[in-house]
Amino acid sequence: MPNNQKLQIETEPGGLPAEADIRTLRPRGSNQIGMSQFNERVVLQTIRLHGPMPKADLARQTNLSTQTISLIINRLLDEGLVLKREALRGKVGQPSVPIALDPDGAFSIGIKIGRRNLDVLLIDFVGKTRERSSLSYTFPDPDTLFIEIEKQLALIHERLGPARAKRLSGIGIAAPLALGGWQKLLGIAPEQAEKWNRIDIRERVQAMTGLPVQFVKDTAAACVAELVAGRGRSIKSFLYVFVDTFIGGGLVIDSDLRGGLHGNAGAIGSIPLGLARRGDSAQPAQLLSDASLFSLEQSFIAAGLDEAACFDGRALRDPWRPHTMAWLDHAARAIALTINSAACLLDLDSVIIDGSCERSLLDELLPQVEAALGFYSWEGVSRPSVLGGTIGSDARAIGGALLPLYANFAPDSNLFLKSDK
Repeated sequence: MPNNQKLQIETEPGGLPAEADIRTLRPRGSNQIGMSQFNERVVLQTIRLHGPMPKADLARQTNLSTQTISLIINRLLDEGLVLKREALRGKVGQPSVPIALDPDGAFSIGIKIGRRNLDVLLIDFVGKTRERSSLSYTFPDPDTLFIEIEKQLALIHERLGPARAKRLSGIGIAAPLALGGWQKLLGIAPEQAEKWNRIDIRERVQAMTGLPVQFVKDTAAACVAELVAGRGRSIKSFLYVFVDTFIGGGLVIDSDLRGGLHGNAGAIGSIPLGLARRGDSAQPAQLLSDASLFSLEQSFIAAGLDEAACFDGRALRDPWRPHTMAWLDHAARAIALTINSAACLLDLDSVIIDGSCERSLLDELLPQVEAALGFYSWEGVSRPSVLGGTIGSDARAIGGALLPLYANFAPDSNLFLKSDK
């Protein structure tokens, strides 16, 4: 399929972007021979961006002829990718019939393998989550984890049934690039961590299914979800921060998620928080040491408290609250330093902060980060706005699931994860 047109995506699957955003998102088709599949994708993406619309409006939005639009819509109806809504009456002339995406037109599976839990999601063609399962653990054991993944994949196929299972477009896996890393910090036995160093996660899941499988760094996947279904609809360049067991992030420039040469663009967890001193063997701490939920867990454990409170509302209630407030102070100042450094290099519009923690904890963190930004000098550089993410804990699995959908149905299959190679 010719793929010579770039489309900037700034919308929510199945939702309507703001009018100001719509004007910048005009996927355009071509009336040239040999462009039929590309034009089908342009039409699908236009409906995804703007919502259901009649054929005449689709022709205007895509710059395709009404005859071409009619042929495309008939094909998409036959393929079960779109459906007709109730006719709009009350206007002069024949009633118009809006064309909408069929939620059952395609499905995709997102798998998030984290250091504390596993999530498996099924999303439909408009991006709605249909199925969700989770498994919590202290640290993932590959000997049992892949058995659980295979079990969940079988259950999804069973619940979909033979006909709808044929509409699965693929599987997207979101996981840390170095799942076996930082073993000393996590207190993990070397042999347990080494298991992950020998495993190709994508290949292990690929062996379970005939579906195409994609792998993406977990925080990059979360950034994809925010880019497509959240604030990325209107913010073109931003640093994405995801507060998890280990804090991480993503980098969006001109509505493209940048992967970098080694896939580590936006790896803010490794940013040093201090100046190295000559002759001192101790290296400066990294951001992940002060701003990760792992640090809060350790504070709770040292106080004899349940560390799982990091992920629920107890973190802001006594007896956990004093420890949480101390962590928030350290985390906010560390994140603010990182934002200051990033803004100097990248001239960002905004910083978006989300996480796997309870939303109330994130709501406490955001104003403290904003206040901590005032501790640093902004002379010669623009201070970006700080905004809360809109997706939450499921962002990683949702972002993973979006990759196969866009690979199969968007005009630009390389929409995400632009490399710098």
